[in-house]
Amino acid sequence: MDTRGINDIGASIDAAVDAIAPGLVEVRRDIHAHPEIGFEVQRTAGVVAAELDKLGIPYRTGIGRTGIVAEIQGGAPGPCLLIRADMDALPIQEMTGLPFASTVAGKMHACGHDIHTATLIGVGAVLKDLAPRLRGSVRLVFQPAEETPESGAAAMIVDGAADGADMALAFHNSPTMPTGEFGYLHGASTASADTFDVTVRGRSGHAARPQDAADPIVAAAYLVTQLQTVVSRTIDPAQGAVVTVGSIAGGATHNIIPDTCTLRGTVRARSPEARAAAEAAIRRIVQGIELTQGVTCDLDYQLGVPPLMNDPRVLQASVAAVRAQFGDVVHETTPGFGAEDFSFFSERVPSFHLRVGASQPGRHDHLHNSDYQPDERCIGLGAAALARSAVELLS
Repeated sequence: MDTRGINDIGASIDAAVDAIAPGLVEVRRDIHAHPEIGFEVQRTAGVVAAELDKLGIPYRTGIGRTGIVAEIQGGAPGPCLLIRADMDALPIQEMTGLPFASTVAGKMHACGHDIHTATLIGVGAVLKDLAPRLRGSVRLVFQPAEETPESGAAAMIVDGAADGADMALAFHNSPTMPTGEFGYLHGASTASADTFDVTVRGRSGHAARPQDAADPIVAAAYLVTQLQTVVSRTIDPAQGAVVTVGSIAGGATHNIIPDTCTLRGTVRARSPEARAAAEAAIRRIVQGIELTQGVTCDLDYQLGVPPLMNDPRVLQASVAAVRAQFGDVVHETTPGFGAEDFSFFSERVPSFHLRVGASQPGRHDHLHNSDYQPDERCIGLGAAALARSAVELLS
């Protein structure tokens, strides 16, 4: 590979990706046919290790239980750039009918993490040859358990995966964008995802004598309506948040006021400030319901993943790199309230999250769908985009 000048770096990356793309597709299909969930990605990690052995890239296994961390040293001292891909599948029965469809009942790569794993292997292959021109190092992080309540990112961080990193990149295939296009967002790339459980405790009694009881169902109904003001009257509209009660249960028959009623919900926010404001408002509203309705409330508020905040400098440099590699095919996308545990890395180091178009012509796919079929060309395109970003960030 010719890496003598910056002017030919794009052509060098393109040539390298063209040479390895068929092999990356085969790796993706092998992983797709053998999906693994959560931290139980031993086979997938084995595939990654075998590919890194072929490339001569040193790595460590068992990071965050089943994750892998590989290192590529540049030709001169400089910062450490971390690039992360997730490896785990979902508990979904695949319905694609593809020749390489899941061979494991009830498990499927319906979010494209097989795409991500193959893409990062490709990034490693390209950057291994470009290493002499890099000022610094590249850390490839292959992560388990992105789709589970217990975060694989958090587990890998505990085991040192982010130690010494100065900046970080992650990426996700996007079936809402045509293959060959890329997306980004200023500020939050994804939202936080917290949960709450409320048990409203009243006093049971006969439905015909409500004055002798303390009705937890009525109190819960007030609580549901009050929670709607968290977003409309507490959160800055420019920041964005969602509060949803997804479950309410109380009572067993027509004529008995029960002792308890339970609610379960989720809170999504696109900034740390909105996240904190939502939690404080919910706690305040629950206390108010106790006072006004004569009940007691047990609130279990669980913090999940934080919002994934894009660092302006890393974003600007990466978007410029993608444009330099492909032209004007990278655009700001529409904000949403999905969650992503790469946010734990973004809390520690300046980070950027790239969207990689993966839509097949004539299809209208969605993530977490049993018939999800991303365009495999996004593997090579993603590898080229990330490799070029790494070169620019470490030049």
